[in-house]
Amino acid sequence: MKLKKILYLAGGFLGLGLGALGAVLPLLPAFPFLLLAAFCFGRSSERLDRWFRSTRLYKDNLESYVAGRGMTLRTKVRIMVVVTLLMSVGFLMMHAVLLGRIVLGAVWVFHVLYFLFGVKTIPAPRREEEE
Repeated sequence: MKLKKILYLAGGFLGLGLGALGAVLPLLPAFPFLLLAAFCFGRSSERLDRWFRSTRLYKDNLESYVAGRGMTLRTKVRIMVVVTLLMSVGFLMMHAVLLGRIVLGAVWVFHVLYFLFGVKTIPAPRREEEE
Protein backbone atom coordinates (compact mmCIF):
# COMPACT_ATOMS: atom_id res chain seq x y z
CA MET A 1 0.00 0.00 0.00
CA LYS A 2 2.80 2.42 0.83
CA LEU A 3 4.66 1.63 -2.42
CA LYS A 4 1.52 2.43 -4.41
CA LYS A 5 1.23 5.83 -2.69
CA ILE A 6 4.91 6.58 -3.36
CA LEU A 7 4.46 5.72 -7.04
CA TYR A 8 1.43 7.99 -7.30
CA LEU A 9 3.36 10.80 -5.59
CA ALA A 10 6.28 10.33 -7.98
CA GLY A 11 3.90 10.35 -10.96
CA GLY A 12 2.22 13.47 -9.61
CA PHE A 13 5.46 15.38 -9.21
CA LEU A 14 6.72 14.18 -12.59
CA GLY A 15 3.47 15.33 -14.23
CA LEU A 16 3.64 18.64 -12.37
CA GLY A 17 7.24 19.26 -13.45
CA LEU A 18 6.63 18.38 -17.09
CA GLY A 19 3.34 20.31 -17.09
CA ALA A 20 5.07 23.39 -15.71
CA LEU A 21 7.71 23.09 -18.43
CA GLY A 22 4.96 22.63 -21.01
CA ALA A 23 3.28 25.83 -19.88
CA VAL A 24 6.50 27.69 -20.76
CA LEU A 25 7.94 25.72 -23.69
CA PRO A 26 5.89 25.86 -26.88
CA LEU A 27 6.63 22.30 -28.07
CA LEU A 28 5.83 20.47 -24.82
CA PRO A 29 2.11 20.07 -24.12
CA ALA A 30 1.19 21.01 -20.55
CA PHE A 31 -2.35 19.61 -20.51
CA PRO A 32 -1.71 15.83 -20.43
CA PHE A 33 1.06 16.15 -17.84
CA LEU A 34 -1.06 18.35 -15.58
CA LEU A 35 -3.93 15.89 -15.96
CA LEU A 36 -1.53 13.13 -14.87
CA ALA A 37 -0.49 15.23 -11.86
CA ALA A 38 -4.13 15.83 -10.88
CA PHE A 39 -4.91 12.12 -11.14
CA CYS A 40 -1.84 11.02 -9.19
CA PHE A 41 -2.18 13.64 -6.46
CA GLY A 42 -5.86 12.76 -6.13
CA ARG A 43 -4.91 9.11 -5.52
CA SER A 44 -1.96 9.73 -3.22
CA SER A 45 -2.56 12.68 -0.93
CA GLU A 46 -5.61 14.76 -0.07
CA ARG A 47 -3.38 17.64 1.00
CA LEU A 48 -1.36 17.65 -2.25
CA ASP A 49 -4.58 17.32 -4.26
CA ARG A 50 -6.05 20.42 -2.53
CA TRP A 51 -2.78 22.31 -3.03
CA PHE A 52 -2.52 21.38 -6.71
CA ARG A 53 -6.14 22.39 -7.38
CA SER A 54 -5.41 25.81 -5.88
CA THR A 55 -2.43 26.53 -8.18
CA ARG A 56 -2.62 28.81 -11.19
CA LEU A 57 -1.35 25.99 -13.43
CA TYR A 58 -4.40 23.89 -12.56
CA LYS A 59 -6.86 26.78 -12.76
CA ASP A 60 -5.57 28.04 -16.12
CA ASN A 61 -5.20 24.65 -17.81
CA LEU A 62 -7.48 22.04 -16.24
CA GLU A 63 -10.17 23.48 -14.00
CA SER A 64 -12.87 24.02 -16.63
CA TYR A 65 -12.13 20.67 -18.32
CA VAL A 66 -12.23 18.68 -15.07
CA ALA A 67 -15.44 20.46 -14.02
CA GLY A 68 -17.01 19.26 -17.28
CA ARG A 69 -17.43 22.70 -18.79
CA GLY A 70 -14.88 22.26 -21.59
CA MET A 71 -11.90 24.22 -22.92
CA THR A 72 -11.38 27.53 -24.62
CA LEU A 73 -10.80 27.46 -28.36
CA ARG A 74 -7.27 28.76 -27.82
CA THR A 75 -6.44 25.87 -25.47
CA LYS A 76 -7.91 23.28 -27.83
CA VAL A 77 -6.01 24.66 -30.83
CA ARG A 78 -2.75 24.85 -28.86
CA ILE A 79 -3.08 21.21 -27.77
CA MET A 80 -3.95 20.00 -31.28
CA VAL A 81 -1.08 21.92 -32.90
CA VAL A 82 1.52 20.67 -30.42
CA VAL A 83 0.35 17.07 -30.65
CA THR A 84 0.23 17.26 -34.44
CA LEU A 85 3.80 18.58 -34.58
CA LEU A 86 5.11 15.95 -32.17
CA MET A 87 3.26 13.11 -33.90
CA SER A 88 4.54 14.34 -37.28
CA VAL A 89 8.10 13.79 -36.09
CA GLY A 90 7.26 10.22 -35.12
CA PHE A 91 5.39 9.69 -38.38
CA LEU A 92 8.36 10.90 -40.43
CA MET A 93 10.79 8.76 -38.44
CA MET A 94 8.71 5.64 -39.16
CA HIS A 95 9.17 5.83 -42.90
CA ALA A 96 9.93 2.10 -43.07
CA VAL A 97 7.23 0.95 -40.63
CA LEU A 98 3.89 1.07 -42.42
CA LEU A 99 1.89 -0.39 -39.52
CA GLY A 100 3.42 2.17 -37.15
CA ARG A 101 2.43 4.99 -39.47
CA ILE A 102 -1.12 3.64 -39.73
CA VAL A 103 -1.47 3.37 -35.96
CA LEU A 104 0.01 6.82 -35.41
CA GLY A 105 -2.26 8.28 -38.07
CA ALA A 106 -5.32 6.65 -36.47
CA VAL A 107 -4.34 7.98 -33.04
CA TRP A 108 -3.88 11.45 -34.51
CA VAL A 109 -7.30 11.35 -36.23
CA PHE A 110 -8.94 10.19 -32.97
CA HIS A 111 -7.16 12.97 -31.08
CA VAL A 112 -8.34 15.68 -33.46
CA LEU A 113 -11.91 14.34 -33.57
CA TYR A 114 -12.01 14.12 -29.78
CA PHE A 115 -10.94 17.72 -29.32
CA LEU A 116 -13.22 18.98 -32.08
CA PHE A 117 -16.38 17.09 -31.11
CA GLY A 118 -15.81 15.51 -27.69
CA VAL A 119 -14.60 18.52 -25.73
CA LYS A 120 -17.02 21.42 -25.44
CA THR A 121 -15.67 24.81 -26.50
CA ILE A 122 -16.24 27.50 -23.90
CA PRO A 123 -15.69 31.25 -24.26
CA ALA A 124 -12.38 32.62 -23.02
CA PRO A 125 -12.61 34.35 -19.65
CA ARG A 126 -12.60 38.12 -19.92
CA ARG A 127 -9.69 39.84 -18.27
CA GLU A 128 -10.25 43.16 -16.66
CA GLU A 129 -8.60 45.97 -18.56
CA GLU A 130 -5.91 47.79 -16.65
CA GLU A 131 -6.37 51.51 -16.52
